Amino acid sequence: MIKSIGSIISHVKSENKKTIAVAAAEDYDVVRIVSECNKMDLADFILVGDEEKIIKIAKENYIKLDCEIINIKENFLAAKKVVELTRQKKANVIMKGLLQSSQFLKAVLNKETGLNKGKLISQISVYDKINGEGLQLLTDCAISIQPTLEEKKQIVENAVEFARKIGITTPRVAILSALETVNPAISDTIDAAVLSKMAERGQIKNAIVDGPFALDNAICIEAAKHKNISGKVAGNADILLVPNLQVGNVLTKALVFFARRKVAAAVIGAAAPIVMTSRTDTIDNKILSIALALYTAD
Repeated sequence: MIKSIGSIISHVKSENKKTIAVAAAEDYDVVRIVSECNKMDLADFILVGDEEKIIKIAKENYIKLDCEIINIKENFLAAKKVVELTRQKKANVIMKGLLQSSQFLKAVLNKETGLNKGKLISQISVYDKINGEGLQLLTDCAISIQPTLEEKKQIVENAVEFARKIGITTPRVAILSALETVNPAISDTIDAAVLSKMAERGQIKNAIVDGPFALDNAICIEAAKHKNISGKVAGNADILLVPNLQVGNVLTKALVFFARRKVAAAVIGAAAPIVMTSRTDTIDNKILSIALALYTAD
């Protein structure tokens, strides 16, 4: 079990080295991260993209690259190639480089040649709990804009599956809203109540699901007690489901830029872990995201 975000790298380094295939790798940030991971002996890399540009970036910035490069200049074809490498078991993780997310995911989700498992793709931000030991998962902060009730169920199931991979056997899931009581005027509170009931009846498995919760009483026992909210999830949530992308995106960026927390990002639901970091992420957070993908890869 991973007890802190900072310990992920040591866990990965204690395992057999895995391989990451990067699509459209002709980007300074990508080349720099690959070089840093090489120095740490974290993973092997296959860079798919414009070979001439990749080598030029490395030389101009005095960066040493120790990895295979596959010369494919067209972005969508590069994305298809990293998917192919994963399907052929030549790579364990795929990573987005300098191309549009829509192009990248189109290749990933192709029903015939992609990594589509028939599941919703969702994103999770992972960081140390503010209160108590262990990791907390915040989802979805980057992909599902305004999820329906059924999509929220799938996002929860993705997060539960991921939580179990990192050692949280029966995660406690808090469904967030602006308040902790059901209010017909706020549809998110109704969705929260329905998701809780679905879990109670076994429609969501391997987790304890409750809601609605306001953020404070989902993560702080004192806040939950102050409002007389009881239950196994109140103040002790392992997973926080946000009502929409706007809330998740703002919360994640607040953790990074206000609270200066280390935050790793995971993209799950495909047949292999996906690394899609933000260009504004710190180098440390990007490496943590890579390590997290490696840890959960087969």
